[in-house]
Amino acid sequence: MELLIERGTYSDLDEIEHLYNEVNEALEMGINYPGWKKGVYPIREDAIVGIDNNALFIAKIDNKIVGSIILSHTPEKGYDSAQWQFDGDYSLVYVIHTFVVHPNYTKSGIGTRLMDFAECLGMQNHMKAIRLDVYENNIPAIKLYEQCGYQYIATVDLGLGKYGLDWFRLYEKVL
Repeated sequence: MELLIERGTYSDLDEIEHLYNEVNEALEMGINYPGWKKGVYPIREDAIVGIDNNALFIAKIDNKIVGSIILSHTPEKGYDSAQWQFDGDYSLVYVIHTFVVHPNYTKSGIGTRLMDFAECLGMQNHMKAIRLDVYENNIPAIKLYEQCGYQYIATVDLGLGKYGLDWFRLYEKVL
């Protein structure tokens, strides 16, 4: 299984939106660890913003998108209350957003490969750290991040309580 990771483009939007919908439909039928909701997050507009900012990357197998990740320099509002390991400007930090793997490809290593890609790209672009947030009950994602060497920083409120998502764990990997 050869995995190709490349920058997403506008021509990928329909397939990315389809990926987001399939992920959300699978979450609705099983345990919804991240607390995502179809039509709320992630949606096509999230991918458009990622493409507009040159921050969206897609993972493909046999020319089919099986995962994606957004690497931006924009933290969530709750990040400012944390004591991060790297104390510097966000121009030197990647923030992971909208990290998804197609339900048919979970536990196949694609998530780890996307995280490794983020780290390699960060080092190539002289980033000092990578940060992310994860809903406190998203145990599979927390396990992945910790296995990839991310350090727990704090638990914060990101203002998503109206969706039943009260607390998020912040993680950081210093490069």
